[in-house]
Formats: sequence, structure tokens, C-alpha cells
Amino acid sequence: MSNQVTGECCTPLAREPLNQTDAVEVARMFKALADPVRLRLLSLIASHEGGEACVCDLTGPFDVSQPTISHHLKVLREAGLVGSERRGTWVYYWVRPEVLARLSALLGVPAGAGT
Repeated sequence: MSNQVTGECCTPLAREPLNQTDAVEVARMFKALADPVRLRLLSLIASHEGGEACVCDLTGPFDVSQPTISHHLKVLREAGLVGSERRGTWVYYWVRPEVLARLSALLGVPAGAGT
């Protein structure tokens, strides 16, 4: 039986709704993460020793070309999920922890909420 039918109140799942600007920004991040290659890339970067990975370390695990990997990394960067820096001939990528913390807070459901 739903809480509305029984008259019981429940804890909201979010503190407050997203405003228009935040919704657009978060949707862009989710869109970037909706591709399996990009999701795997983000995971590889996040789990790489030292917290950052050279693009040269990211091409091996995929059955796609290096330009395709670069395109996916560009999408992740433009969505604000990763940062990058050119060092000589290579570009290094790292996950932006503050952005992941924001997504985690947005998705985090307190224990027992909604029950």
C-alpha cells in the first residue's frame, strides 16, 4: 500500500529539486556516462595507479581506434567528468573527484528512505 493511501509521510529522496541550470549540467554528465566505452574509460582512469592515466595507457583495452578513444575522452572532458593536461607528446587524464562527489550526492539515497 502506498504512503499516500495510508496517510504516512516519508522522507524525500532529495533535499531539493534541481534548478534548470543544474539539470542541464547533470544531464550532460549522464549523457556522457551513458556510453559503455566512456563509462569504462572513466573507470580505467579512476582506478589507474596515481589517479591519472596517459592516453597511451587507455587505448589497449578497447577494440576501437585511438582517434575514437580521443573522441570519447573529449566528451568526458567537456562534460566536466575528467581533467586533462598535455605533457610532451602525451595527454594525461584524471577524474574530477568533486564532480563525482556531486553526482554521488545527487544519487545517494539515505538508508531507509522511501520505505
